[in-house]
Amino acid sequence: MIRVLLAEDQALVLGALSALLSLEDDLEVVGGAHDGEQALDLALKLRPDVLVTDIEMPRLSGLDLAARVHESLPETRVIIVTTFARSGYLRRALDVGARGYLLKDAPAAELADAIRRVFAGGRAIDPSLAGEAWEAQSPLTERERQVLAEAESGASTAAIAQRLKLSEGTVRNYLSEAIGKLGAGGRVEAARAAREKGWL
Repeated sequence: MIRVLLAEDQALVLGALSALLSLEDDLEVVGGAHDGEQALDLALKLRPDVLVTDIEMPRLSGLDLAARVHESLPETRVIIVTTFARSGYLRRALDVGARGYLLKDAPAAELADAIRRVFAGGRAIDPSLAGEAWEAQSPLTERERQVLAEAESGASTAAIAQRLKLSEGTVRNYLSEAIGKLGAGGRVEAARAAREKGWL
């Protein structure tokens, strides 16, 4: 049996996924979590073979969850299942160790097959995203991405500097670089453009 842990903040979707996967003879759903922190706690406790997670969840995003699980439980494979058909998210998911990336409108049988493939050591990537993911690489450095993500929430330069333990001048430089790379008119526009590409 392949032991599967599900992480999805929408109760209806979580229940539907659990019910559909439980119909498969070789899959056992061992738990369900409604946020990223709960999913991480359950993963550490249950040590599932495969973790299926959404991207946008409270307390810890699916991408951060994938990174933490990849680091703490390298034997647990992670599949992202999301509504975000953005190549930037796919790139980031693969960069943090996810082995699968599927869209929520895929048939249930496709998810079951993806779980089997990933459990066997392979990858399962939505074919419509696979090609463009390698073409649309983010021009932002990791620090520029972090600063822009903080700015997106409306934080001041001083607050960002304090949060990221940087000087205000360094924060302004990172913001300026990010704005320039994205051809944006300001930090809000730059953050919006990066978010739409899946780079934040």
